[in-house]
Amino acid sequence: MPKRTDPGRRPTLADVAARAGVSAMTVSRVLAGNYPVAPPTRSKVLRAMRDLDYVVNAHARALAGAATRTVAVVLDDPTGPFFAFIARGVEQQAASEGRLCLLCTTHGDPEREAAVVELLREQRAEAVILVGGAQDTATYTERMTGFARALDRSGSRLVLCGRPSPGPGVPATVVEYDNEGGAYAMTSYLLANGHRTIAYVGREPGLSTTDERVAGFRRAHADHGAPLDESLIRPGAFSRGGGRVATEALWAERADVTAVFAATDMIAAGALQALRGRGVRVPEDVSVVGFDDIPLASDLTPALTTVHVPHEQLGREAVRLSLHRGPDLDDRVMLGTHIVVRDSAAPRRP
Repeated sequence: MPKRTDPGRRPTLADVAARAGVSAMTVSRVLAGNYPVAPPTRSKVLRAMRDLDYVVNAHARALAGAATRTVAVVLDDPTGPFFAFIARGVEQQAASEGRLCLLCTTHGDPEREAAVVELLREQRAEAVILVGGAQDTATYTERMTGFARALDRSGSRLVLCGRPSPGPGVPATVVEYDNEGGAYAMTSYLLANGHRTIAYVGREPGLSTTDERVAGFRRAHADHGAPLDESLIRPGAFSRGGGRVATEALWAERADVTAVFAATDMIAAGALQALRGRGVRVPEDVSVVGFDDIPLASDLTPALTTVHVPHEQLGREAVRLSLHRGPDLDDRVMLGTHIVVRDSAAPRRP
């Protein structure tokens, strides 16, 4: 058996080949994973790598045209529960696929997003997963199309998770969840419980996430024959503070509202705080519901009725679809949402 390399010298691919008793080409094929190698031979190579503590030179692999067995998740804010749980799903699936998961943040800066995508393309990440809503405009479509084609040329894949599709013919994978259907179901639930003056709090016009939720809110009113007061669709930041401020402004104008549909659970938490400060009881006086079903929802007082989003499943599907593409597999998947009924909503009192 070949001896270990000299202490202090970094083992080379040739050292691995000598220890495993195979050619350097065979070791390269095992590392690249793009050529069939007999299982016993693969095991010998992997054992030799462990014995020698051989570390793959990622830069050399990139120059050779081999993928680096990494997937990257790119998001605005890693501290937000919505983003964090999708990222956890990405990491779990990446680990099960034998890939390293990279986390990159953009802080909502389009220029930083472009720079991150270009860096990941140069590093030959197998998948680049962009998470979160976006302004669905011609500029967005052009940017995503450019990202998708650049990544595709380098053997990588763009995955849009919870983002609008850039359209047909673009080499990208889209993993969505049913925003409009979830909002429709929740609004129908409130209408079925007798509520007719329902405020929607937390709209950001042009953002795909809220546009879809508002569309479901409107459609439910129309299908139930309930009049919709457009002035009750209120803007607000996607935060607890944003929900508190928006709800206080709403109550200063419209104390006749019997239900508040918050665009997110964090907005709902702020709405509960504002109502409690005014001595308004939930759900006895006013019902409050949310969207996302983050862990906070069940910890609020009262526990929040909300729309469940399968965050971790979104992350897992993003990785699975990007790594296992084929002519018979869909490049676009829509995951379902559903209502979780807790204590913050009740039938409207006469």
